[in-house]
Amino acid sequence: MTKTVSDAKPVDNRLKRKGAGAGTKQSKKANKDPNKPKRPPSAFFVFMSEFRERFKKENPNNKSVAVVGKAGGKEWKLMTAADKAPYMATAEKKKEEYEKAIRAYNLGLSEGKTEEEGSDKSKSEVNDEDDDDDDDDEEVA
Repeated sequence: MTKTVSDAKPVDNRLKRKGAGAGTKQSKKANKDPNKPKRPPSAFFVFMSEFRERFKKENPNNKSVAVVGKAGGKEWKLMTAADKAPYMATAEKKKEEYEKAIRAYNLGLSEGKTEEEGSDKSKSEVNDEDDDDDDDDEEVA
């Protein structure tokens, strides 16, 4: 009797469990900069922001986000390119504004790094020197 594919056992199910590897080193997420400009919305999301308001007025008793999303998606698919054009134009304008803002943001970051790199001493060492100077004045008096 030969083994079939269905008779084969998985090599190790422990690797698939969520808690597996809890003792191993996990990577940390990088902290997000709150000053970084947010990405611009696509034409669909520009449409959805307008659609949500209209849908809420027409269906005030609806509390489901999923229903609004599905209805918006259906309406977006049924729209022609001419109907989508104003939303695409708005999205393109927001994208250009974002690109300007991100260039300015990146320029600011690169300039900020050069100023910080100017000193070899850490901030704590600089503060320690200031504290030492204060101590000398007190001893003399």
